[in-house]
Amino acid sequence: MSTTVADLDEPSVVPELTAFQLRILTILSEEARYGLAIKRELEAYYDSEVNHGRLYPNLDDLVEMGLVEKSELDKRTNEYALTENGHDAIITQLSWVFSQFVTDDSRAQEIKDLVNAVQ
Repeated sequence: MSTTVADLDEPSVVPELTAFQLRILTILSEEARYGLAIKRELEAYYDSEVNHGRLYPNLDDLVEMGLVEKSELDKRTNEYALTENGHDAIITQLSWVFSQFVTDDSRAQEIKDLVNAVQ
């Protein structure tokens, strides 16, 4: 059974997240990373520079929402990791996207093919 925004016990923050914040969560779903590694992944996605003034406030917001956990690697470097709530937020977003996109068997097969391609 899929998870939707309405399935969660508490009101979801997912509808309030920006596309940029969802991309950060998606990057962190692979593994915990420090800020500059997240920045590099975003720059590869956007094919342009991501300003520190955009990245770190968004990371702080995600930490405040409980979707990301921040820990200190050393005195100058913080590591960011996806929390269980962050994982649930990604699943909620994917469930909503799929519910809008999968309108017939052909589109369902496209999603299956995408999943199989990355496994």
